[in-house]
Amino acid sequence: MNDRTLYLIEKYIDNSLTKEESVELEKIINNSPEIKKDIEEQKKVREVLSKMKLKDPSKEVWDGYWLDIYNRLERGIAWIAISLGLLVIFGYSSYEFVQSIIKDTHMPQFVKISLGVFFFGLLVLIWSLLREKFKTSKNDNYKEIQR
Repeated sequence: MNDRTLYLIEKYIDNSLTKEESVELEKIINNSPEIKKDIEEQKKVREVLSKMKLKDPSKEVWDGYWLDIYNRLERGIAWIAISLGLLVIFGYSSYEFVQSIIKDTHMPQFVKISLGVFFFGLLVLIWSLLREKFKTSKNDNYKEIQR
């Protein structure tokens, strides 16, 4: 069996053959009856696999997973890396945005000042929320208890 035949069989099982490919596969099947048997076996395997589902782990497994320091650490490091990347992207785009506003001579001065006040307020709010979240996570004595 060559690569082209395997390719045609895969497309046949996926129901994505063109008319030309279908004619070509029919010729191959007529010349080799064992290929037809292989196709039928592949169809059965595909059908069985499509009916299979992975079992969800129990609640105890997840609780044990999160108690392991390595698992908690790797998730934390991933979030830190994502946050730093987004911070750099957001910082650069904010810098470019501010530069374009400063250079814009057609925008009224009060709009520029209003935008500055808005973004300053947004930064203060974000900082306040992050600080609050950090403080409550350090002082939550019952974070391991499920509610």
